[in-house]
Formats: sequence, C-alpha cells, structure tokens
Amino acid sequence: MKPVTEQELDRAAVAELKVYFRRNGYVRRPNEDRRTTEGCGRYKKGTELRFVADTREELRRIRALLERTGVKPGSPFRKGRQYRQPVYGGAVVERLLHLLK
Repeated sequence: MKPVTEQELDRAAVAELKVYFRRNGYVRRPNEDRRTTEGCGRYKKGTELRFVADTREELRRIRALLERTGVKPGSPFRKGRQYRQPVYGGAVVERLLHLLK
C-alpha cells in the first residue's frame, strides 16, 4: 500500500477514527530502561497504537477506516469482551497521533 499524501487524505475517515480513539484507544510505548538492560535481542517491544472495538462490526469499521487513511492495520485480537486493533511502528503511530489530535 503506497503512502497517502496530505491532499489525498480522507478527512472523514480521520474524523471517525478520532472518535474511536478518544473513546478508549491507547498507545503502548517501549520501556527504554528494559531495552537498555536486556538489549534489543531480548526485549523486542515497539511502539503500538490500539483502537478498542466493542463489536466485530466496529472492528471491521476501524480496519476499513485505517486502510482509507493509508495505514496497514495489524492483526486484531480479543481481550475480554472487546476487540483490540493494533497499529505497529513508531513512525506510523506518530503520524496517526498527529492526525488524531
């Protein structure tokens, strides 16, 4: 998937993603102390942004919105009675946070 330019950005998709993220999304950042002490060979955690969906329909909607903004979503997973949609990579996460502010 090629990167989306600012002119091609789907503003409606960004606005809807903003609602989902503000509702109960979150960012996971690596623990730099652990990375320093354990080394990058053992501690492999990276930056990750997660959207939380209450239903499978919401999950499908979030995935479609991410693709419309040029972001490749990671593999979703269940946690409790909800679904988590991760987005991986420091640069991608920072770009999304900039768009969602």
